[in-house]
Amino acid sequence: MQKKELTKPMVKCLTMLLGLFVMVNTSNAQQSENSFKIGGAVRFNLMNKSWVENKTQPEMTWDTWRLNVDGSQGGIDFSFEYRFYPTFDTHFIHHGYLGYGLSDDLYMKLGVVQVPFGISKFASHSWWFQGQYYFGLEDDYDMGIKFDYAGIDKLDLNFAYFRQAEPEGPSAGGVTYGNAGAGRYSYDITPGSVMIDGETVQASIRELNQFNLRAAYHLSQALEVGASAQVGGIYNSIHNESEWSTAVAAHLVADWGKGWNFKGSWISHNYKAKADDGRVLDIVPMGAYGSSYGVMAKANTYAAGIAKTVKTDFGPIKSLQFYVDYTYVDKTKADFEDMQHLVPGVLISAGPVYTYVDYAMGKNQPWLNSSFGKGLGAGDPNAEWNKRFNVNIGYYF
Repeated sequence: MQKKELTKPMVKCLTMLLGLFVMVNTSNAQQSENSFKIGGAVRFNLMNKSWVENKTQPEMTWDTWRLNVDGSQGGIDFSFEYRFYPTFDTHFIHHGYLGYGLSDDLYMKLGVVQVPFGISKFASHSWWFQGQYYFGLEDDYDMGIKFDYAGIDKLDLNFAYFRQAEPEGPSAGGVTYGNAGAGRYSYDITPGSVMIDGETVQASIRELNQFNLRAAYHLSQALEVGASAQVGGIYNSIHNESEWSTAVAAHLVADWGKGWNFKGSWISHNYKAKADDGRVLDIVPMGAYGSSYGVMAKANTYAAGIAKTVKTDFGPIKSLQFYVDYTYVDKTKADFEDMQHLVPGVLISAGPVYTYVDYAMGKNQPWLNSSFGKGLGAGDPNAEWNKRFNVNIGYYF
């Protein structure tokens, strides 16, 4: 039995929360000094792809430039970031929210904010993220309201409601306002076509009404364990109904010795959705950076990364962080091929310049593929390990 859209109750709930935001006594709120700051970044990419054999390799691209605005006035904080990706012919909001301290222990963010799920802020060390980023479960941003609670000793609690994914920008230069298109920073469900039993079918679907709960317990200053849960609707505009998708996660973050760090996580997700013809989808369309591809509807994901930071004094270079990140995606459908993602590398920090030097390797990884976007759906049983040597140089101000 399909679930009906719960629009009116959700709107009422959001209205009540907004009323609380306006009515709360500022004398009980966390006060901030008035401030205003404009910043940004410019990044370039140098790459060499193992699956390209012509003389175009290596190649250099303008990765991105971005604008940041942060401020606080009257106890209300503001943070905004907009990004431009010339290579992908798209631009979009990264985040943008109002923040307010409802009490010393409770802080609210309203707008486009990071989804509280898994390791925060990143589950990865490299420029490439871990594998779960490529199906929307690392560093995801959506539009809604989020609460951070720190009133219990050693425990951080985050809970949030998201009405929808973040607003999209243009895809390949075309305007897609209101269509939940692929012009976005983090991967979300997008309308598109997928394969079912060798047949191409349409799926007019998008994310709607999502709830998140995350808990992180600090056993010590150097050791964190946590768990996360997510439930949300995948709405089909043809049927005017939603199916409920779920995801759960457990994570561990540890620091030890001189500069060592470990991040590990397990995630299980079920993106339950239906095609326009009513059939249940084994593959759902997801998109970011102006392009969409098919993603397995169910999987268990295992990710781990280890890093060592070394302080240096080589001119402007003040630190080197050496790391190895690995992800294994175990697709639950028997005839689907699993995905692997391995990235050894080093982060070079020199004042405002941060340089990632990565040797990224992937098997059925959609960005490390001779056919971009292939791999997270059914996968290829004959897939090889593709490699990409990548240097990303960013100046942040």
